[in-house]
Amino acid sequence: LDLCTKLGLADQLINTNETGKKASVLFNGRLHDLPEGLLSFAPKQLGPFFQSGLLSWTGLARMGLEYVVPPGPSRGDESLADFLRRRFGALAFERVLEPLMAGIYAGDAEQMSLRATFPRFFELEQQHGGILRGMMAAKQSAAPNSTGRPRRTMFVSLKNGLGDLVTALTSRLEQQGVELRLGARVDALRVRSHELGRWMYDLILENGSAISAESLVLATPAYVSAELLRPLTPIAGGLLDLIPYASTATIAMAFPRSQTSAIEGFGFIVPRREQRDLIAATWTSLKWPHRAPSDQLLVRCYAGGVGREDILQRENQELVATLREELAGICGITAEPLYTEVNRWWKAMPQYTIGHLDRLVQLEAALSRYPGLVLTGAGYRGVGIPDCIRDGAEAAERVLQSLLGKGHHERERPPDR
Repeated sequence: LDLCTKLGLADQLINTNETGKKASVLFNGRLHDLPEGLLSFAPKQLGPFFQSGLLSWTGLARMGLEYVVPPGPSRGDESLADFLRRRFGALAFERVLEPLMAGIYAGDAEQMSLRATFPRFFELEQQHGGILRGMMAAKQSAAPNSTGRPRRTMFVSLKNGLGDLVTALTSRLEQQGVELRLGARVDALRVRSHELGRWMYDLILENGSAISAESLVLATPAYVSAELLRPLTPIAGGLLDLIPYASTATIAMAFPRSQTSAIEGFGFIVPRREQRDLIAATWTSLKWPHRAPSDQLLVRCYAGGVGREDILQRENQELVATLREELAGICGITAEPLYTEVNRWWKAMPQYTIGHLDRLVQLEAALSRYPGLVLTGAGYRGVGIPDCIRDGAEAAERVLQSLLGKGHHERERPPDR
């Protein structure tokens, strides 16, 4: 939000639409409503949730016992699956929490690092003894909104889409004299001595030319950075290879609203146990304003993710047909789409597997002999847009410190052997 304000986009920020029904989860082939606020463990209406049949009474009781489950060890890492089962029980994990949490990363909760993906949960458990205790304490201590800023929903966007953020940012950079080279492939990275304790970084471009700089930020995916850095430090290259990436696809379809009038809310999620090709669907035009004409329903379907990527090999027509069949069976949408668009995102979603944070510490040590060389992006400390903006700002600060000659000796460690 701060970046949008700096770029003059504050008046373009929009909240999600107001609606009494938010999201649903698929269980045994039928959609069940999820109470608003469940993602933040502060649900507002539990009555319908209790009566939905999504969890048995023993499952509900076990979920409520999270309040008295003792905290786990303060050291070491734990999978997201083990943590959620330990605190809320197996039923709540499989039917509700797994698709809510792991779905954000298109990942497998059995492999995901708790401390890297949901560090707040770890902190709440250690500081307050549990998630529910911690959320209650945070709610009691939360200060009212006295900043004068508009109230924001959990998710926000820009009126004409998030592409406006990129456009505004590149425009601002060009106005400040920054040279942007698009489509300039980098084939290799070379390092040469610049002065005592400092380096010059040479980027070798595909056309044979080179760009030299005293500081270099690699915002490429971890597997791309691995190939560039391997000649400099094989240890760093190997550690970056240990960050796996998942592939996903988004399939957008627009349907006549007259034939989909029963659809309401924001969409639904699908637990892994349901073994479906469709992992989630968003009613985009119901969730956000300005996304489709009023006589159309815009739907965005999601497919792929860890262990479910084979579907991405299908041709567009077959992929659309498969997901249309799923929509028909799950929520009764049988109308012919007025518009379809398929986008595949190959190796686009980094996976923070168990031990991810420890590997980042080792990566930092492996790169410590190269001041001014900084890694940033979704592969390290958060996959969300706010996470990447924050990490990018921290990378810029490290570059500035390096150019000013600060912080280098603090981070310096022995070179790779």
